[in-house]
Amino acid sequence: MDQAARGRIEQQIDREARKRFPGAVRRVAVLQHGDDPVVEPGELLVRVIIDAPEGQGHEAQQQALDAFDQAHRRAIGQFRDDLPAQLRATGRLEFRTSETSDCPLMILEACAPTGGDLTAVMARLGPADLETLDALISAGIAASRAEAVRWALARIRERPAYAQLRERAREIERLKTEF
Repeated sequence: MDQAARGRIEQQIDREARKRFPGAVRRVAVLQHGDDPVVEPGELLVRVIIDAPEGQGHEAQQQALDAFDQAHRRAIGQFRDDLPAQLRATGRLEFRTSETSDCPLMILEACAPTGGDLTAVMARLGPADLETLDALISAGIAASRAEAVRWALARIRERPAYAQLRERAREIERLKTEF
């Protein structure tokens, strides 16, 4: 997405956020892949910086975020639900108390995942692992990082050595119960 289009979208979402959270929004940013490591290829992240006291420490920042959540809980949920209609590629909605990366934040998935039998798993990946997942997305093998990880795990399960590994793990568990 070019800078002009991104600027227009950012202004539109900023106006909407200020309308829904009057007096609480300092700034809105729309981030795309390459702006922040958490943004996947083809995905956009909407980052809302709320008004909070600067330089007051982590605890004061967390209190400000908690107060914002309490005051605007219903509006936050509705804003999250309405984002995909405004911005097709939105993946996450993030509320922060500061622009810095170590400040308290609240992250919401803008689009609810489908698939009732899936379990969310959080993993911290280094640059090489992210590059690998993003290459799978760029090549059209997967639509998201989560899907790329599921694809890679499926390839592992196809290997004969995996069946042997599972059998050995079961045997070890059986032996443990005998002690």
